Amino acid sequence: MANPVLVEVTRGDRVESRHRGAVAVVDAHGKPVLMLGDVEAPVFPRSAVKAIQALPLLESGAADAFGYQTRELALAQASHGGEPAHVDGVASMLAAIGLDETALECGSHPPSHGATAADMTRRGKAPTQLHNNCSGKHAGFLAVARHLGCDHHGYVAPGHPVQEAVREAMEGLTGAPHAGENRATDGCSIPTYAVSLTSLAHGLARFATGVELSRERAAAARRIYEAAVAAPFFVAGTGRFCTDVMTLLKDAALVKTGAEGVFCAGLAHLGLGVALKCDDGSARAAEAMMAAALVRLMKDREEDLSRWTRAPVPTRKGAKAGEVRALLAAFEARG
Repeated sequence: MANPVLVEVTRGDRVESRHRGAVAVVDAHGKPVLMLGDVEAPVFPRSAVKAIQALPLLESGAADAFGYQTRELALAQASHGGEPAHVDGVASMLAAIGLDETALECGSHPPSHGATAADMTRRGKAPTQLHNNCSGKHAGFLAVARHLGCDHHGYVAPGHPVQEAVREAMEGLTGAPHAGENRATDGCSIPTYAVSLTSLAHGLARFATGVELSRERAAAARRIYEAAVAAPFFVAGTGRFCTDVMTLLKDAALVKTGAEGVFCAGLAHLGLGVALKCDDGSARAAEAMMAAALVRLMKDREEDLSRWTRAPVPTRKGAKAGEVRALLAAFEARG
């Protein structure tokens, strides 16, 4: 069966397009709270699980050894926009471990923050690997390698001690096997593993609560969570969904986008994890789905989140031509 339609895009009074998707909300013990669509189909979470991928940075002792604080821990789980403060922060992370931009193996791309990219173009500046949205995560990987005393070259490869630590953390949190047969390569060159939405949601719930985790792992997860909600600008950036939602909800949720329509969230106070996939990979539809899932779980924030559950579709002159609207009634299903 096809996944349900969860978002519609209108133009005038007519529906112009529809987006199907699947959503899993699970508590820290694995009990389902909301299941929409095929939540067992494996998906590549990619950047949506950067918070879990940052666990070795804390668990190895690298973060403390190199003096990383809130900004650095937020950047280590970021998909940042390449704004000057992001670039400066990652450069500082590298300097603390005695490396520079050339040690990164994530590749370069222009900043996703439009104003920064335009300014660089005007000044004739080419983007570097520091502008890659994953550069903070990679700086964290390099810090782990340096602290463990292993060769940092090739740290992105499967089997490297850093990626083995990341794989173990992902398996430990989600309970799902991360083996070669479900492995592919992420855009920033590290391994990514296809996992069910149910497993991802369970992992985020455990991450946000510390339930069923060792004392050391729970403490590491708590520090990463607190860094994200305390400094959400460094997790994404100006005008970005993750930054704006976490700013709005304060410490109630860690929200993180992935790619191709995947989103994950951990809600510490409610003890829940959320994972979703928009079938066609639409980012704006996935944002509406995540906002709708949050409304389903936090009814008192429905008005605050309406800027995403009923987001305007503008003309080139800024007038409203329609809207991207989540079908909130679809999110009222049980279990």
